[in-house]
Amino acid sequence: MSAQTFRYESDELPAETETVDVVVIGGGAGGLNGALMLARSRRSVVVIDSGTPRNAPAAAMHGFIVLDGTPPPEILERGRQQVRQYGGRIVFGEVASAEPAAPSAEGDLRFTVSLTDGRTVTARRVLVATGLRDVLPEVPGLAEHWGHGVVHCPYCHGWEVRDEPIGILATGPASVHHAWLFRQLTDDLIYFTRGTDLDADTHARFAARHIRIIETPVQEVVNDENGALAGVRLTDGSVVERRVLAVATRMQARSEGLEGLKLPMEDLPDNMGRRFASAMAGTTEIPGVWVAGNATDLTAQVGASAAAGALAGSHINALLAAADTDAALTAAQSENTAA
Repeated sequence: MSAQTFRYESDELPAETETVDVVVIGGGAGGLNGALMLARSRRSVVVIDSGTPRNAPAAAMHGFIVLDGTPPPEILERGRQQVRQYGGRIVFGEVASAEPAAPSAEGDLRFTVSLTDGRTVTARRVLVATGLRDVLPEVPGLAEHWGHGVVHCPYCHGWEVRDEPIGILATGPASVHHAWLFRQLTDDLIYFTRGTDLDADTHARFAARHIRIIETPVQEVVNDENGALAGVRLTDGSVVERRVLAVATRMQARSEGLEGLKLPMEDLPDNMGRRFASAMAGTTEIPGVWVAGNATDLTAQVGASAAAGALAGSHINALLAAADTDAALTAAQSENTAA
């Protein structure tokens, strides 16, 4: 799916001779909250943001107390303002490469991040918060309704589509779980198997919940005269009316430009997606590099991504404080020896 880009006023990158404490790659909830924690700790931090958030097509963000119902662009704009008020920089740009650089004279880590327009920035640590992209099944007409008539998350969109005729377009085992959740929201639910198998137990459970099963393959999505989603056409020519289609997408962490960091990645079971592997507080196997938000937790909503960014930011600051103290001690001991 092509990404929708939101442009905004960009800060300048620091001079190439300057080394900042942290570069955050990704300007969504995880990246901005990580940057906020770092900036409030008086760390020099630069956020590199391509302006292509995952939830760009959505009219509002839901499931996050206080901010429930707020349009995603408004949340991100407020986040950028808050990071900036503590001295953080938000730079509009796309990362071309990120890789380790020669350490400092004291042995502290260094990383170089280059943008597609040729600009570069050097940092002591890196927080990857690039998010993910949703891969939809190749059904003609499906993608144009993404974020509106086509949804993936019952917690993000469920209330808004309650009591509508909903269809589940199966993509694998996760779609059965989808059915239970969307059945909570409507009495009119159809499960389109799309070639996936359902065992006898699942058939019985669907029947008990009055979920209709259609095994005839789906040919395309059908619109009404106003361009809104009206249903699906099956390969036998019949049209099944639906106002909403729910799809368990394959979620792919955004990794473009990050190959030089050599971050380990892993596949989730049942072909659900691919993510950056991480441990406590977003730490990775690569010293000096952290991951937060949907890039490592594919199912995290906005609130969880923001919390993960905050945790990673505080962890980065703590380790930088330890490194600063080690450097100060070494310098003091050298001065005492020289004296």
